[in-house]
Amino acid sequence: MTTRILIAGFGGQGVLFAGKFLAYGGLMDGKQVSWLPSYGPEMRGGTANCSVIISDDPVGSPIVSKPDVLMVMNLPSLDKYEAAAVPGAKIFVDSTLIERKVERADVSTYYIPATRMAQESGFPTLANMMMMGKLMRETGLGGNHIEDALKKVVSAKHADLFDVNLKAIRMGYDYQEG
Repeated sequence: MTTRILIAGFGGQGVLFAGKFLAYGGLMDGKQVSWLPSYGPEMRGGTANCSVIISDDPVGSPIVSKPDVLMVMNLPSLDKYEAAAVPGAKIFVDSTLIERKVERADVSTYYIPATRMAQESGFPTLANMMMMGKLMRETGLGGNHIEDALKKVVSAKHADLFDVNLKAIRMGYDYQEG
């Protein structure tokens, strides 16, 4: 079993952090993993995406061109990657920042108002982790080792952010549409 995940948005939205967190979760599940970050030249405010592959078998190439799971945090990312998702893919959309609906009928789509939820909860920078919580719930990826994976990606310098990240993941995990 191999799952190819593409996470995309603006620089500064925590796209690479979310991908690294998911990759550590897969590693702790005993899977073969790759994590490949990619930034636009502008960094913060520019485009950013990362490819994550979680597999039972060794990963040959770390590049995800046809994702099984797509998490998009802005409209340019949805516009760019929607058509690339494989039939049957799961697409996670931050519906606060993306007003249009996914146009494909051959995928499962989850609309999470993550940016609004994060702002209303008092931690506006954690929409990425709310999205990640929903992704984990709907895909089963990385959910067995949430706290251990989070300890790997939250640096000692920012240890005070561990609990709010965990809370954001749980809020996303528990989010029900409609």
